[in-house]
Amino acid sequence: MRNNSRKIGALTLGALLVGSAWAGGVDAAADAASAPILDRADGTAVPSVTVSATRRNASLQSVPVAVSVLNGDDLAQANRTSIDTIVQEVPSVTFRQQGGNKDSTIFVRGIGTISTSPGVEPTVSTVIDGVVYARPGQATLDLLDIEHIEILRGPQGTLFGKNASSGVLNVIGRKPSEQTSGFVDASWYKGNEKRVRAGLSGTIQPGVVTAAVTALYADYDGNVDNVHAGGGKVNGYDRKGVRARVDITPNKDLDVSLIADYLRSNASPSFTAYKSTSAPFSQAIAPVAATRDNRQINTDIPSDIRDTNKGLSAQVDWRNGGYTLTSITAVRDWDNAQYTSTSAIGNAAEAARITAAYPATRDIGTVDFRQVSQELRVASPKDQFLEYVVGAFYLHGKDRETYQRIVTTTALNSGRADYGVKNDSYSLFGESTLNLSPDWRAIAGARWTRDELSYDHVRTSTSTTAFPGVQPGVSNSGSTREDGYSGRLGLQYQLSRDVNAYATYSRGYKGPAYNVFFNMLGRDTLALKPETSDSFELGLKASAFDRRLTANVAVFNTKYANYQANFFDTVAGTVITRLINAGDVSTKGVELDINARPTRQLTLTASLAYTDTSIDNFNCPPAATASCNLNGRPLPFSPKWKSYTRANYALPLQNGLIVDFSADYTYQAKTQFDLFQSPDAIQGAYGVVNAGIALSSTPGGWRVALVGKNLANKSYATNLVTSTGYVTRAVPRDDERYFGITARKEF
Repeated sequence: MRNNSRKIGALTLGALLVGSAWAGGVDAAADAASAPILDRADGTAVPSVTVSATRRNASLQSVPVAVSVLNGDDLAQANRTSIDTIVQEVPSVTFRQQGGNKDSTIFVRGIGTISTSPGVEPTVSTVIDGVVYARPGQATLDLLDIEHIEILRGPQGTLFGKNASSGVLNVIGRKPSEQTSGFVDASWYKGNEKRVRAGLSGTIQPGVVTAAVTALYADYDGNVDNVHAGGGKVNGYDRKGVRARVDITPNKDLDVSLIADYLRSNASPSFTAYKSTSAPFSQAIAPVAATRDNRQINTDIPSDIRDTNKGLSAQVDWRNGGYTLTSITAVRDWDNAQYTSTSAIGNAAEAARITAAYPATRDIGTVDFRQVSQELRVASPKDQFLEYVVGAFYLHGKDRETYQRIVTTTALNSGRADYGVKNDSYSLFGESTLNLSPDWRAIAGARWTRDELSYDHVRTSTSTTAFPGVQPGVSNSGSTREDGYSGRLGLQYQLSRDVNAYATYSRGYKGPAYNVFFNMLGRDTLALKPETSDSFELGLKASAFDRRLTANVAVFNTKYANYQANFFDTVAGTVITRLINAGDVSTKGVELDINARPTRQLTLTASLAYTDTSIDNFNCPPAATASCNLNGRPLPFSPKWKSYTRANYALPLQNGLIVDFSADYTYQAKTQFDLFQSPDAIQGAYGVVNAGIALSSTPGGWRVALVGKNLANKSYATNLVTSTGYVTRAVPRDDERYFGITARKEF
């Protein structure tokens, strides 16, 4: 039955594409490049979407880039308020949950960076209101007040920089309105999850100054029970934040945007025992039993992760003679403190549970990260034979960290590391579009990057020999410099007013790296080579039936050289991670996005991704104790199939109110979470069903909704981590069925 369903789904999607292309061909006499897409007056067209994927505002259907767009209001109504929750709506994207924000990361098309080292860049770049976030942990907190999110798939290094070799998460914040307005929205979900936002926007000086401010409070007890005496709930959070924006327009040719944001978060992420083949481990966690749907832990000191993320930015846009000069200046601070345990026992007070195999451990780590960035861009006039964007970029990052591990067996031992990384990155870039004819366009772009990276590291220890989880004392430092190049070449052809196709080649680049971490050894002192990628992509973007239907498809094949990945090894009887240039890997596949408005009331959305990743040539490091027979195996966090479908029906009532019925379904094929292909680290295929019903007044009024999440009550893992004798699971928020209510009032 399941196979038949898949075949039917594939035939349906194929029929939609064929119909789209045929309908577009009917209007071949029109020229989409000069005829902007407008919404139909009767409201039955799929709304047009403007994106900044090419550093210019343009229609989603016109840009030669594979882009997924998520509406900020829709995400908030669906209780998807952080990066780890939005990935359900984008089949090409997955998220690795690992402890706190410092250790989590995003994967696009199966490619991402798994490392906690401050000397390693992300593979997927996060850009918020034009500001590049240098560390991925800065962006995994809360989506405070956004207009929409653009997820650019594939290497985007030409316009977005060196840490975009797999993709870009481009977050666009909400702008102030000219009319004085405000809102208050609140939500409550089972598990005592609460979220309250309030905002005010309007004009300070007519025609010159507008401003907006939004404040947030959110908390959640958690969905994991700590059965230890007085333990309570864990795996929750509390967040407090504010975002303020002031837009200044002194004259018609000058715009200035000033943005300040502050977010403070406390979280208690907890991995639960998923499987155990070890009697000492089972004894250590008793009375908790290791099962696939376990949502209990037994620890005297649960995890406590604290983050403070704040920043200031100024964007200036000056227009002169059709040219636009853009300057974006930003300063950001990120402070992170982690109080965690690497074993089932967190404190030496639990002496009765301590064994030689499972000692009590306590980890205390801090991060103090600062970055300063400056970008300058010039965009040429539009509707010329040659259109281009050229610019320069500079980023300075400084990271200081401490990490302490306290280990208790028959005696107490500890180790502490103090380390830091400095990074200066300089870039020159440009991309041009040549309008060869009304139907043909050529794309060419290049970026030069200069990286200067240095680190220092000192570890002290109470023992001159290694003990569980701690290496002897050491001191080292190093520096490296590299020049890197990325770019893009392509052709775009307008088959008709409503159908265009493109073919591109993209070169991605990710800078050199150092594996700087608590247990850093002498073998980690050598700099890793930069990671490069070569990607070929074919795309088709079409609309049909007076834009009641849009269909976008992309076919891609990307190869990575000197792929930077974590290699698990064993030293002194303890499993550790070693960051290495793992060799050559590749990803290829097909992506499909469909939006339809069959009637004014009914909206349909469907997205599908087939992603086939492979380790082509794994470079086994010298003296490795772990097996390196990985050639031909898939990369972790990369399901071959993933899909998302959503339906919404808006029913107008005679009294002027509107009832909205909505439902969505996410499907994900089996997923391997371990680079070394452990059979215990595979999450089987699963699907999650959500639904909601809302009652609202006319736009600008009020809205109340009842939301149901994971209605089929499917328990699943967002990560499985294998250790000697046991496996632990990351428990997602929607690991079981829950309901909630949301309300919003605008004024």
